[in-house]
Amino acid sequence: MTHTTEKLFKTLPLCAAIGFGAMTMGMGAAMAQGDENPANDPSTAIVTVNGVEYPLDVFRMFYNERLQGNENTPEMQERAFNDFLSLIVASQQAETDNLETNREVQAALELRRMMILSSATLQEWTAQAQPSEEDLKKAYEQFAEQAKRTEYRARHILLDDQEKAQDIIKQLKKKKGKNFEKLAEENSLGPTAEKGGDLGWFDSRQMVKPFADAVAEMEVGTFTTEPVQTQFGWHVIMLEEVRDAEPPSFEEVKPELEARLKSQIVLDKINELREKAKVELNEDVVKMKKGAEDPAEAGDGDKKAD
Repeated sequence: MTHTTEKLFKTLPLCAAIGFGAMTMGMGAAMAQGDENPANDPSTAIVTVNGVEYPLDVFRMFYNERLQGNENTPEMQERAFNDFLSLIVASQQAETDNLETNREVQAALELRRMMILSSATLQEWTAQAQPSEEDLKKAYEQFAEQAKRTEYRARHILLDDQEKAQDIIKQLKKKKGKNFEKLAEENSLGPTAEKGGDLGWFDSRQMVKPFADAVAEMEVGTFTTEPVQTQFGWHVIMLEEVRDAEPPSFEEVKPELEARLKSQIVLDKINELREKAKVELNEDVVKMKKGAEDPAEAGDGDKKAD
């Protein structure tokens, strides 16, 4: 079995799938252990309905789709197996009624086939893609450059009234800001009041814009001489420290960078195939489609005469 096939058919352990099949269908013998256990072969039929065998790997794919977001429990397994049986008998009836010849059904089947094959190709390419260490280092350099940002450490006093904020600023001016912590503890409405208004380290993305803009214009050791208004109230801010934030290390972001480069390799392959492909557009069909979507509706005849 190829890597792609293994990935496509990767599901719960075989014995688990057969296990609840045995519970539902009475196939206790299928629980036998050992290398000769037919459950070790995904092509083994899990059930035969009206003389048609349905292999285990088909059911496992069906079960995986049902399992997404749900807990793998015996109840879930039994419910899925019963749904699988309903799917089988309904699809068999469709074949009996010759619905496979229906144009919409054929189109849906063809689209599904194309999507499955496309997915298999993308999985295979992704597995084969191996970004070089040099490419990873270059990607990290670009990432580190983009990740550069300034971090600030500040305190603030949050108030619900502009006049109160202006009064706090007057008190700060009298003592050149040395009483900031005390005033924050006594007056701030924010959760940092008990810490003297200390906000710790943050960057501009973590704060609402008016607050971030005000901090970015301040000098270390100063406080705002005018209250800063946000949706939370009126702020008096003191800037204590500024530093350049260190980006995550290469090893920390390597898996993410590798995934990005793999995706780019796959995208390049797709674009290469598109460029090589001989595409012949049916202009007549395109023209007909555009005509059908023309905003000039054929409803003028409905207008009442003057």
